[in-house]
Amino acid sequence: MRICIASDFFYPNMGGVEEHIFNLSQCLLARGHKVIIITHSYADRKGIRYMTNGLKVYYVPIKVFYNQVVLPTMICNIPLLRYILLREQIEIVHGHSAFSTLAHETMNVAQLLGMRSVFTDHSLFGFADLSAVVTNKFLEISLANCNHCICVSHTGKENTVLRAKVHQDRVSVIPNAVDTTYFTPNPCRRPNDDETINVVVVSRLVYRKGVDLLAGILPKLKHLPNVHFIIGGDGPKRALLEEIRERNNIQDRVVMLGALEHSKVRDVLVQGHIFLNTSLTEAYCMAIVEAAACGLQVVSTKVGGIPEVLPSSLMILTEPTVDSVYRGLREAIRREMEKKQITSTRYLNGSITGHPQKSPQMPPLYDGLCAFERNQTVANLYNWNNVTERTEKVYRTVLREPTATLENMMKNCLRSGVWPFVLVISLCHLLLRFLDWFVPRKFIDLCCTDNPFSSDASPMPRCSDTSTSDDTSFSSSAARRKREKFS
Repeated sequence: MRICIASDFFYPNMGGVEEHIFNLSQCLLARGHKVIIITHSYADRKGIRYMTNGLKVYYVPIKVFYNQVVLPTMICNIPLLRYILLREQIEIVHGHSAFSTLAHETMNVAQLLGMRSVFTDHSLFGFADLSAVVTNKFLEISLANCNHCICVSHTGKENTVLRAKVHQDRVSVIPNAVDTTYFTPNPCRRPNDDETINVVVVSRLVYRKGVDLLAGILPKLKHLPNVHFIIGGDGPKRALLEEIRERNNIQDRVVMLGALEHSKVRDVLVQGHIFLNTSLTEAYCMAIVEAAACGLQVVSTKVGGIPEVLPSSLMILTEPTVDSVYRGLREAIRREMEKKQITSTRYLNGSITGHPQKSPQMPPLYDGLCAFERNQTVANLYNWNNVTERTEKVYRTVLREPTATLENMMKNCLRSGVWPFVLVISLCHLLLRFLDWFVPRKFIDLCCTDNPFSSDASPMPRCSDTSTSDDTSFSSSAARRKREKFS
């Protein structure tokens, strides 16, 4: 299959959507598919770049409008998107994130060109405030002609079905995954004394991540000198945490690391015993999965799709209130202290392996999992091979569906109740017909359809993340022979 993944959010920008797109692309390449990515330019990163395993990324020269998202024009980017999709001979366009304007525009162009479209929703939205009402209506219009939707949790599926009015049969649940071979425990990085407990928080410091709850918890724990906080991330709420730290004179126990690259997250996680997540809304929280894979005990608010992410043996769920999160954190601290007592007496009565024998002086044995057992549990639950296989099934399903006609697309838009959008679809269709005359398809230089990662693919030059080649040399067999002659 020839797949195009489109989103405003991709590397070098950091986040869960960016990581998901990259890992899914790598697995699809490894399974023999051709994959390209379309995103907007980032500073001087423009044109075509090649990443790991020959993943081709189009950093199209479109200006960012707000919050790393391009301006929604619907028609201005059609010539460029059409040229890329036809040149790469794409069959399926896979858009990511409801916030991504580029994803929705690329899916719209693909549908008008007779291609199939798939959309993955990574977020939860409300229904009451004005911004949610407007966003939900735009999403309903955009997904009216989408062949299939993917949500990362069952809660997310219910949310998407309700707010975008997508039929439940056209929505599948495929969770995110984590590379458990990278996110591995390293107990040697933890404090080697029997008292200190490190609580790790890694998230964007914004309101919806529940930073206000964290600010309310810190003063309650200042009477526990053995509990230390390591906070990674940046955002507008950072000043609040720094103020709380100064006011309560706990500078030596609350470390603020600031913004972290994703490659540095694991080095921070392995220093902790407990991972604290105080989010107010989440469709699927990748942070708690990565923390569990690193062997940390997770304490998280019970919101959105979080309760279905990890089993109870790996996570303590709390209500999104200060008192409830505080009680959950105290329970996690009690368990960790209990485990430390067991570890310090593991050689009791000559026992070198397994748990020590219980004595009347010892507290009840901690019944949790060790760090490496948690990593194995996460590996069994979430792995990229399983996610890729399930995504492939969605692709095969949509490829069997008939090509949508302009009439059907307009009827689907009318069902949303926003009839002016039919004029937008009509204008896009007329513009594409004009481009078919002005830049005929037969004059578009087609790219090689082989997957460069496949063993039987055509020879390709070694490419790196910083390559800026426009890959015109791959477009014909004659050019390929010329390249081999001079290589």
